[in-house]
Amino acid sequence: MATTTHSAPRSGGLRVRVQRFGTFLSNMVLPNIGAFIAWGLITALFIETGWITLIGDALGHTGGYGFVEDLGAWGSGAEGTGIVGPMITYLLPLLIGYTGGRMVYDNEVRGGVVGAIATMGAITGASVPMFLGAMVMGPLGGWTMKRLDALWAHKIRPGFEMLVNNFSAGIWGGFLAVVGFVLAGPLVEAFSTLAGNVVDTLVENNLLPLTSVFIEPAKILFLNNAINQGILTPLGTNEAQQAGQSILFLLEANPGPGLGLLLAFALFGRGAAKSSAPGAILIHFVGGIHEIYFPYVLAKPKLIAAVILGGMAGVATNVVFGSGLRSPASPGSIIAVWAASPPSSLVGVTASVLVAAGVSFLVAAFLLKLDKDDDGDLSAATAAMEARKGKKSSISSALVGSGGGRTDGPIHSIVFACDAGMGSSAMGASVLRRKVHGAGFKDVTVVNKAISNLTDTYDLVVTHEDLAERAEERTGSARHVSVSNFMDSPRYDEIVELLQQTNGAAGAATAAAAVDGADVGTAADRTGTGVGGSDLLSRDSIVLDGRASGCDAAITEAGELLVAAGAVEASYVPTMHERETSVSTYMGNLLAIPHGTNEAKSAIRRSAISFVRYPQGIDWNGREVKFVIGVAGAGDDHLKLLGKIAEVFTDSAQVARLESARTPADVMAVLGAMQPA
Repeated sequence: MATTTHSAPRSGGLRVRVQRFGTFLSNMVLPNIGAFIAWGLITALFIETGWITLIGDALGHTGGYGFVEDLGAWGSGAEGTGIVGPMITYLLPLLIGYTGGRMVYDNEVRGGVVGAIATMGAITGASVPMFLGAMVMGPLGGWTMKRLDALWAHKIRPGFEMLVNNFSAGIWGGFLAVVGFVLAGPLVEAFSTLAGNVVDTLVENNLLPLTSVFIEPAKILFLNNAINQGILTPLGTNEAQQAGQSILFLLEANPGPGLGLLLAFALFGRGAAKSSAPGAILIHFVGGIHEIYFPYVLAKPKLIAAVILGGMAGVATNVVFGSGLRSPASPGSIIAVWAASPPSSLVGVTASVLVAAGVSFLVAAFLLKLDKDDDGDLSAATAAMEARKGKKSSISSALVGSGGGRTDGPIHSIVFACDAGMGSSAMGASVLRRKVHGAGFKDVTVVNKAISNLTDTYDLVVTHEDLAERAEERTGSARHVSVSNFMDSPRYDEIVELLQQTNGAAGAATAAAAVDGADVGTAADRTGTGVGGSDLLSRDSIVLDGRASGCDAAITEAGELLVAAGAVEASYVPTMHERETSVSTYMGNLLAIPHGTNEAKSAIRRSAISFVRYPQGIDWNGREVKFVIGVAGAGDDHLKLLGKIAEVFTDSAQVARLESARTPADVMAVLGAMQPA
């Protein structure tokens, strides 16, 4: 899978590695926060000391609560019929393990399944909730399964892929479950016990507030994920299971310190910092996005004292009240904090937020009043924050306007996204890549992905106009360009011009050649074996006089050739039609490349393509098409060859050769002249 990296400060090597590790942990937990919230709400409502019991007692209810008591029971079977205990013991760790396994196996469900199996071993091998165990066994399962699959990739006889894949995942998952039971469960339980003892020591000696000395600066440096998701959440969950709540959930998530800092800027700040602070307060306190206040501290580093002292005051307040949360509060919004507060802790938790905000406000206001200089360069501080974070911030525009996002910065990574990531995006990315690199911007990566696999780590996203809205939902902080023609869209030339504006004059001498398509070259000038020299396209899968008279029939004809070649199951053909209804596979230059949906990959036995020519042309939803290439991609081995096909169809001479081809051999001569990269 192609990946994209962003530059980070050279001096922060260890810090950057810790950030990445924290992000890795966070990516396992955050997608499952909804499950944590569900568990927290069920716990808050139905356990013995929950809201329903509390309200019932206040109203004078006598006797048992029946159904409520059963729901809130921690055990099952003889110990009760509750779901609180099973959720925290099984559901939440399994979700984390599944997410971690799928994540390291390039978002493949197969990795998630093996990760969940491995996590189950750790769960049953310990007596505490296995969140840390899930964070170890889940990724381990996905990573090792990926390595094993690579050993026999493309070596399985057609028809045996499902048998090999299912049994290999089952056997290896079973082995890892035993490893988790014997090793991971006991080791993680021992670590949790040790870490819990350290926390108990801090609490008993009234030293817990000192943790803010480390946690608050860590938040500014974006190390909070490693601390929160890797340590505080697992330990806090264990404590909440035993005590019904945990103060650890509030060590990092308390919105009070940031609220006090922003209030001080709103009242005593100057310039952009003062004018942007009210909006930042709403985003931080209600939205729970704490990073919104980080640039204010970076602009005036001495204000770190305000958030440290505010954090210490908030922790001390919770210690005095004996308050905490039932479950993690993520994002760190006051709404999430209140929702996770048990009835007995609601006053203490609220007080901790108010006290933390008050102390932070007083210290920040004092430092701002003493400071005779201006309030610093908030734009520069925002840029510094993004450099520390390792990627652009989707909320920075709230601080410095639209220029604070990616709209004015250099472009280092471009992703071409389509529905399945199987064909359209590969060909579009190939054409765009040659234009971009031909213009001299060889350091700009151009990759293709399915929209479902997109992450908000790219600077520029290119999609078909029908998919633009879906892509924007997943990559909100990137620039977006939509096209209607994959092969010769004028938007590609605009992207090259944009690169010249944002990345400087690199390659300006060759830009004109790239824009004109001169760098594309001709396939006939290349040697080697391409489609024609591989098993992706056989002579039997080439039809020079297609029978279809319209789009739907042409899709069926191309799909049936794939079925006849043994490359796909018959169920794959209907998904090709389904794909066409969501977004057109028309590529431009008389070409269409119908293929199945992302969910249809299980029906693919091996990668293959089919070629159908319609000499008189057919109507493809209002556009003329003479060449239909059916695509089935089991892995990534077909993507580079599709890129080469894109080269052919951007060369009018090669298109003319295909139009005049008399035999399948003539077609193979054109396509087979392409050399895979």
